[in-house]
Amino acid sequence: MKNIKNLNIMNSYAEELHEISEKCPPKGFKKAEIILKNYSLAEELGFEKDYLDSSDCLNVFAGNKILQDSIPIAQGYSGHQFGHFNPQLGDGRAILLGEINKMDIQLKGIGQTPFSRRGDGKSALSPVLREYVISEFMHAIKIPTTRSLFAIKTNEDVLRETILPGGLLTRVAKSHIRIGTFQFAITKNSQILKTLADYSIDRHYRDLKETDNKYLNFFAAVSDKQASLISKWMSCGFIHGVMNTDNMAISGETIDYGPCAFMNHYDPKTVFSSIDHNGRYSYQNQPAILNWNLAKFAETLIPLVDEDEEISIKKLSEVLQHAMPLYQEYFYKEFAEKLGLQTIDNKNIKLIKSYIKILHSDSIDFTLSFRDLAKIVDESIALEDSVFSKSRGFSTWYKSWKKEINVSNISKKLNLRNPCYIPRNHLIEDALTNAINGDMKDINLITEILKEPFTEKKGFEKYSLAPSSNEPFITYCGT
Repeated sequence: MKNIKNLNIMNSYAEELHEISEKCPPKGFKKAEIILKNYSLAEELGFEKDYLDSSDCLNVFAGNKILQDSIPIAQGYSGHQFGHFNPQLGDGRAILLGEINKMDIQLKGIGQTPFSRRGDGKSALSPVLREYVISEFMHAIKIPTTRSLFAIKTNEDVLRETILPGGLLTRVAKSHIRIGTFQFAITKNSQILKTLADYSIDRHYRDLKETDNKYLNFFAAVSDKQASLISKWMSCGFIHGVMNTDNMAISGETIDYGPCAFMNHYDPKTVFSSIDHNGRYSYQNQPAILNWNLAKFAETLIPLVDEDEEISIKKLSEVLQHAMPLYQEYFYKEFAEKLGLQTIDNKNIKLIKSYIKILHSDSIDFTLSFRDLAKIVDESIALEDSVFSKSRGFSTWYKSWKKEINVSNISKKLNLRNPCYIPRNHLIEDALTNAINGDMKDINLITEILKEPFTEKKGFEKYSLAPSSNEPFITYCGT
């Protein structure tokens, strides 16, 4: 297939939710070049390799040519940002081209839209590459996430604190509907809100369409997806950095990789974002913010659940009360699997808590701890050569743990569940610095390594190691 005429391009959001979106053809970048291509994702979407390597593909995804049958739009949404409500946000630098195989195709960093406010709508290259690498890693470790199809160098500069090379990301998602989308819809009128809710249910939770009180069940289903997602973030030491309501997708996918990063040594207070001065979105606070965001989502559904506002609030509150117990259930399930524990009972929950306490008190690297545990149990390394070498409590914990697991084949089981490689902050930053200076070698290598993060590769030891220093790592929002 040399072109994409045979692909079925849908515009369901543009057609059904035009009251909360704006038509917005991209202006494009004439000198752009694609520097990262996701061939496997493209194949899933129905593209063939010949097309991906064509000038037509570059022109479409650099915004110079409108995809056949596409109705490009910018989506409107509101949001609580660090707890403060902003009623008018929206896609200030992104344009949705439409849906291919029921997946949103969005150009992020494409330029100004009706929602740009005072911004230029463009992106620097560094955050584009960062999102590409991290979102694809999240996919590789089976955490629900938006995906990255192309990273494009625009060959135009953008002005931030300094002049930086520009970039453009082609983002793929089950949808870009956020909690903030519902907050935006309710500022319009109840019919638009209902249309959005019906559209969301039809697109993501079709089994709820014929249920009694589908809107209440919809809230329960989104709560379940979000609880599961945040438990998975916690299980890999991922810190999102900006869990604003406009950055939480109702599909249950991780979305908007701004000032995110991965925890090295275990510290529940870890914060990376340069603008999170009070630690609102720290590692330990992510479950509480999950609950806070769901409460804000529930507020938008009050008019739909019951005609009587008091009854509606009562019903939604009852569902919301289950969110944290649900999260705890998912959390212990994730950590039980990471530690090879077959049941989740009080004894094993105590083991999980004790393990985390050891990581914290001894400032042990989170990711390496699980890999070294596998090496200790299969005797490929001695305790004194592991990350637990200076831990006073590990030996006692280890004896208790061994009584609760099936030792046979346990190291293989642990290694299939716990990645050896993660996007180590210091390595990513060095690679990004090289990339914006024209050298893509490190980014290309890291991208390849992270496609198989559970498989230890000889000669690539440095990509699994924690940084030698515990100095705080700071990340910055791509805007």
